[in-house]
Amino acid sequence: MLKPQQKVRVGDLLVEKGIITEEQLTQVLEEQKRSGRKFGRTVIDLGFVSEDKFLLEMSSHFSMPYIDISRFQFNADITRRLAESLARRYRAIILMEERDQYFVGFVDPLDILAVDEVQRALKRKIVAAFVKEQDVLNAIDRIYRRTEQIASIAEELDDELSETDLDLESLLAESDASEAPVVRLLQNIFEDAVQVAASDIHIEPDESVLRVRLRVDGELQEQVMKEKRVVSALVSRLKIMSGLDISEKRLPQDGRFNIRILNRSVDVRLSTLPTQYGEAVVMRLLDQSQGLLNINALGMPENIRKHFSNIITRPHGLVLVTGPTGSGKSTTLYAALNTLNAANRKIITAEDPVEYRLPRINQVQINEKIGLSFSKILRTALRQDPDIMLIGEMRDNETTEIALRAAMTGHLVLSTLHTNDAISSAIRLMDMGADSFLVASSLRAVIGQRLIRKICKNCSVEYKLDAQERAWLMGMGHDAESSVFYHGEGCHHCSNSGYVGRTGVYELLELDDAMLDALRKNDTSLFTKVAKESDLYLPLSQCALDFALAGKTTLSEVFKITASLDESSISENE
Repeated sequence: MLKPQQKVRVGDLLVEKGIITEEQLTQVLEEQKRSGRKFGRTVIDLGFVSEDKFLLEMSSHFSMPYIDISRFQFNADITRRLAESLARRYRAIILMEERDQYFVGFVDPLDILAVDEVQRALKRKIVAAFVKEQDVLNAIDRIYRRTEQIASIAEELDDELSETDLDLESLLAESDASEAPVVRLLQNIFEDAVQVAASDIHIEPDESVLRVRLRVDGELQEQVMKEKRVVSALVSRLKIMSGLDISEKRLPQDGRFNIRILNRSVDVRLSTLPTQYGEAVVMRLLDQSQGLLNINALGMPENIRKHFSNIITRPHGLVLVTGPTGSGKSTTLYAALNTLNAANRKIITAEDPVEYRLPRINQVQINEKIGLSFSKILRTALRQDPDIMLIGEMRDNETTEIALRAAMTGHLVLSTLHTNDAISSAIRLMDMGADSFLVASSLRAVIGQRLIRKICKNCSVEYKLDAQERAWLMGMGHDAESSVFYHGEGCHHCSNSGYVGRTGVYELLELDDAMLDALRKNDTSLFTKVAKESDLYLPLSQCALDFALAGKTTLSEVFKITASLDESSISENE
């Protein structure tokens, strides 16, 4: 009977202080009775009081601290002393240790049962504090990361595999497969990857250990397990899921499957590679439930976004998106297709592989084994009365020539090219054997791009430049003394990396008469000169620096962009 009385007192307190009305209190109690949610969550979700105000009132009334943990610097070793299962069940997290007691944040520190259970588990006195529910859930996801679960299941599977001559095939095919350790291990690996928004999962056998590495924001994060024996079971299960040959261990194989993880539909592209110590697997994760970005959400500078949006709505011409592998070219192309996808347009794509499935669009998967190449698809596609064509990549002279002629004869063609920047793309087309007059007649614009990491907003602080950085800024024409830069100190929100997420940096080259004339003359030096002098053209390095000046990224990320551009230009000149 204690809790209902306590809830009524909280409601009366809010009414007494004029935070909610009697009528609103009645609504809250009725909704609470219907949904079974706690009073605090209900009054907040109904919008009668903000979560901050509610928790401050509770903190004051019950003389218990309210702690904003959105910027809290957690000690992961201390936090993990509370088992993850208890942390999630009671929405609780250890904040700090002080002498002989723990400070523990609870979503509902008035829940006496939860506080007692946590105190019993920790075997030490605890001081309970109010914290926001979403902050607790985010912190638990970041700090626990299912590392212990993955290691525990790997150990269990290792023990199972070491028992005499266990038949691996029977283990993988057992009727209650969801309980098999290998399946639970994979499930936890996938859940961890989705939780931290990893783009790739690497499973790599070494001489005596197994390495599982996740690529998060372009950087690999590693977990090492001593149970190397489990590699064969993991790879076999993944091959079965992908429809591959589990008996073939000498040759690379590629496959694909779809799974549902944490209420998300994830498309998985899998590649195996036989190595010295066993088969290595890399899986690219494509979250199909997130939906495609539109051009407005790409993060392009406003002037580039406007021009690019205008260019792709023209009825014909070739538009290229260029950059190295992993620079976000596919995302930009899919955003363009998402914008163009309408009932009055026929769109055909030739992709290797098809990454996202789009309604209304005719998407064709390249299959070189049966002769279904880019050029063959393009020839057939031109007889399918398309308005717009997307070519996954310009790979050879034949594909390039067909695309240029299609663009010249009334079709809008979108494609990618593996060049370092926008200016070198037109020159590369001619290097691939395309006639200069074809390039000049067809090419409309080139987008060059890279991905840079964004500073974590929760731990962003002002950053003091060193002498080398000041000198570089002056070389770029900026006053180092008046410019302010930031970096992330590292917190639980960013796994102590100082970064959360990535964004694109772009340069747009829209070809004008002077550039087209230089192309017709096959004068690459003149083309480069007039392109750099174009009013709209802003180099990638300058775009990246603008992001740093706006406090969105760090100077070290800008240096990565400029270094890659410099290295490529040196190699091209050599």
